[in-house]
Amino acid sequence: MASIEIKRAYERPAPKDGKRILVDRLWPRGLRKDAASLDLWSKEVAPTSSLRVWFDHRADRFAEFKQRYRDELKSNRAVMEILRQIGRGKATLVYAARDPAVNHAVVLAEFLTKAQRRKPAAKKATTKSSSKRQTTPASRT
Repeated sequence: MASIEIKRAYERPAPKDGKRILVDRLWPRGLRKDAASLDLWSKEVAPTSSLRVWFDHRADRFAEFKQRYRDELKSNRAVMEILRQIGRGKATLVYAARDPAVNHAVVLAEFLTKAQRRKPAAKKATTKSSSKRQTTPASRT
């Protein structure tokens, strides 16, 4: 399974970061594109503008924000694209917020990690059910 970490956009990129994915809707202020050393900028996976504005990075709203953002992520097609991009490798979700514990990248990393765990289980269930379907017609003959 892939390893997903988070890192502030203003921290220096490192080889151990793996694939670096910017997960903010807005480009981080004052950051040069070459200095960011990004592999992907996934604006679509960031919280909606209305949720971002409501949250305002307030710690007292973080619990409610987490639930609302998870609800957004459940129907967000960009989630599958990020999981495909990460594959089985190492990835670092890059964000610009000041607080390393109260930001959307924390929630997104948790969500993606759980989605990766569910994904193999879903494949196994599909494989088992399809193998049962294949043996049933053969047993009739």
